[in-house]
Formats: sequence, structure tokens, C-alpha cells
Amino acid sequence: MTTLAGFLNVVLRGAALVGLATVLGGVAYALLVLRPFAAPSRLRNAAVGRCLTLIAAGAILLAGAQALILGLQPLALAGETGPAPFRAFFSTTFAQAGLARIALAIALAVTAILLRRKPDSRASWCSAAGLAALLGVNAAWLSHAMGRLESREVLMALEVFHQVAAAVWVGGLIHLVAFSLLRREPGEDALASALAARFSSLALGSVAGLVAAGIALSLFYVDGVEGLLGTGYGIMVLTKVAVLTGALALAALNFLAVRRMARRGGAVPASLWWFVEAEVGMGVTLLLAAAALTSLPVAADVREDRATLAEVTGRFAPKLPSFSTPRIDDLLAAAAPITDTLAVRKQPEYQWSEFNHHVAGLFVFSMGLLALVELRGRSRWARHWPLLFLGLAAFLFFRNDPRAWPLGPAGFWESMLLPDVLQHRLAVALVVALAAFEWAVRTGRLRAPGWAYVFPLLCAAGGALLLTHSHALFNLKAEFLVEVTHAPLGVLAVFIGWARWLELRLPAPNNRVPGRVWAVAFTLVGALLLFYREG
Repeated sequence: MTTLAGFLNVVLRGAALVGLATVLGGVAYALLVLRPFAAPSRLRNAAVGRCLTLIAAGAILLAGAQALILGLQPLALAGETGPAPFRAFFSTTFAQAGLARIALAIALAVTAILLRRKPDSRASWCSAAGLAALLGVNAAWLSHAMGRLESREVLMALEVFHQVAAAVWVGGLIHLVAFSLLRREPGEDALASALAARFSSLALGSVAGLVAAGIALSLFYVDGVEGLLGTGYGIMVLTKVAVLTGALALAALNFLAVRRMARRGGAVPASLWWFVEAEVGMGVTLLLAAAALTSLPVAADVREDRATLAEVTGRFAPKLPSFSTPRIDDLLAAAAPITDTLAVRKQPEYQWSEFNHHVAGLFVFSMGLLALVELRGRSRWARHWPLLFLGLAAFLFFRNDPRAWPLGPAGFWESMLLPDVLQHRLAVALVVALAAFEWAVRTGRLRAPGWAYVFPLLCAAGGALLLTHSHALFNLKAEFLVEVTHAPLGVLAVFIGWARWLELRLPAPNNRVPGRVWAVAFTLVGALLLFYREG
């Protein structure tokens, strides 16, 4: 139960951060970008109404996710310490701060609903701004800073600044996408242009604050290059940096587009909205990575189980793939029961896992090459490459978890309580969905335009799932060295998803670059899997 609770805790923290961003970013977007007290118009009124609806929904999501987090924590401890220690848990600062967050979120949801009825109420907008500010400050009591003995106040202030800046940026993007979906009539382009220009300035300041506070926090939490590369916390920081770099590349394109629009005048180019959509996806991934980060001990506190630089770099040293695998009987004889999550893995388990990754690499690398061939437009047969996903899914179904059904003694439902097994089975379902939808789209069997977006969304979701997939729940060095090889795979999957999204959204020939980006990234995933090593 403890390990499953750990996975669910990360997912719920991610949902809470998305809700918080929608709320804080929405209030900032409404007051600084939409400006609800300006001269009313049909489009502005519709935009304010949609913004308030999203704020209320985000607040409800935040309250619900936080309530589940608080309920899950004592239940997870029940198996370890006897009955669930609800009274002791709810006397902690963490629980009390969580309850305060729930109350503030509910109050803000009610305020947003009331504002929908009377959007010109300055008193209600002041209340919304005050509640949002309190939610931002409340985040400090739910962060790593509360556990520090030194410089606690400074760290709490940095945490607030970091989280609020991220929320204003990502949450504002969510609201900007919602605005782009509103119907606009002739003559209403001026408001869209003004909103894009105002948000560009707001986002620039938010990102600058986000990066500055993030660097400052890392100086306290990471503890140098060794902590950055040798701990789960450090690797997640690097993962955030990689995803942030991709998001900032999109943000830079949007920034330049807004500046060109300001110089030349005219309507907002459609490409800007499409880049904002991809930027939202990258931003939400950042929030999920941040949620995973909060579940890990800071690198400065990890000493005994810290991997050396040589051990980490050794995992990425080129090595010919191995296609030999232990017999299932030999593996089961050597391995501990699947429910023993603290057991040290044995050599047959490492060999089994490496074989799995290498065979999966063959499938993915082949699909990547075929996708590149298809891009040339001269080989129609190459469009059937998604069918290889079915072979990959069948292979993973039998091989992912040898100690569980269908090969091992652990039953299907019993093993579903383990986060690794649950995530692996979700991954198999994801692979089957990738095969079905992308093949049907490429062969014309699914002609509606919306079906084409299933593949990029599933890729992005799969990458995000991989980033929350932690082998190092207890930061054991051996398990961390497995996790460190999964982080780049997750990042590449996210890039694949949103590059493919842009290929679909952008008109030719502007879509050629993202088309090649995702196909090359797909091939790189296959190459990483082929050279994957654990021992």
C-alpha cells in the first residue's frame, strides 16, 4: 500500500499544482491581461466568463486533490504503524496547511462563481485577488522549505516566489488557450492582439522570476554537481530544466511573433495560438515534474545512497545490446517476492530488464526510421509503421513484470497494488492505443481531424507518466541508477508529443521542422533503449 500511495501521491500533487496554476494564473490573467473593468464588449464579456469558470474549476480541482492527499497519507501509514494515525497526522503543520489550502480554494471557487453573476464587482475581484495571494503564500508550508533547519524563512519566500511565478505563467497560458477557442466576429481582432501583447509581458516577467528563484533554491537543495547527477532529486531538477528549455523555445517564438505583430499591426497570427497550445503542454509537464520533485528528499540530504559521477556516466556509455535472457524459472528462483519492494535486485533481474529494453528498442528504432522514410513522401508502405506498436505491446505484456501474472506467481489484482506493475500495464494499454489510432489516421480509416491528435497527446501523457515513474522510492543507489536512464526517455516522449502536435497544427511547409523533430526524437528513444544498461 505504501508504494502505491507514493505513486498516487505524486499524481495528486501534480493535479493540485495544475489546479493552483489555473487559479493563480487565472486571477493574474483576468486582472492584468483581460482587465474586466475596461469598456465592456461581447468578446471581453465572454472571455471574462470563461476565465471565471476555469478559475472555479481549478479551485475545485485543487481542493479535491489536496483532500485526497491528506486522506491518503495516514491510510498509507496504517499498514506500517497499525491503525491509520489520523489524529497524529492532522496535528502536523503539513496537514493543517493542507486544510487551509482546501478552505482557501473552496472560498475562491465560490467567489469566482459569484463573480460570473456580477463580473463588474470590484469588491469580489479584490476578494479573489486576496484569496489567490493567500493560496500562493500557503504553498510555502507544503514545500521542502518547512523541513529545513537553516535559512527556513528565506527558502519559504523563494518557494512562494518560484511557485507563484510558475503558476502565473502556466496558468495564464491555459487561460490564453481558452480565450483562443472563443468565437471571434469580424472587428474583434483588436482585443485578441491586445491580450496577446499584455500576456507576453506578463509571461516574460513570470519566467524570469521562475528561473531566478529556481536557481536560488537549487543552490540550497542540490549540493553541487555530485548532488545534481547522483540523486533522484538532482535528476528531476535536470529533467525540469530540459522541459523548461523546450517550453522557452516555444515561448521565444511566441514572443517574437507578438513583437512582429505589434510593429506591423493586424490580427494575431493563427500560428501563435498553436505554439501557445504546445507551450501549455510543456508547462503542464513541468508541473508534473515539480510534483515528482516534491516527493523526493533534497539532494543535499542524500549522502550514503548518492551515486558517483562515474556510476551515472557509466549508464550512458555505449554498449552493444544483449539479446540473451534468463529463463523465467531461474529468475523466479533468484528474485524476492514482488511485494518485497525493499529487496535488492539480483543479476538475473537486471539481465531480464536489459533484454526487455533492448527488444523494445528494436521496435521503437525501427518505427522511428520508418517514420523518417514516410516523411520523404515516396514510400506509401512506410505509413504502416504504427502496427509495430502491437508487437511491442504483446512483448511488454508478457515480459514487463515476470514475478506477476501472467508469468509469475503474483495474481493480477494483487500485483495491481504495486505502482511499478500498475504503470507498466497502463503503458501497455497506451502502446495499443498508439497503434490503433495512429495507424487508422495514417491509412485514412479515421478521417475526422481530431483523431490525429490522439497520438501526440498519448505520447506526451506517456512521457509525463514516465517522469512520475520512480524506481527510487527509498533513494537506493541501485534503483536510482535505473531511474536515471528513464528520465531522458520521458523528456524525449514529451518532445515527440508536442512536436507532432505542431506538425499537425501548422500548415505546410512550416510543419516540416516539427515533423522531423518528432521523428528524430522517436528514433533517439529507440537508440537509448537499444543501449540501455542496468548492471
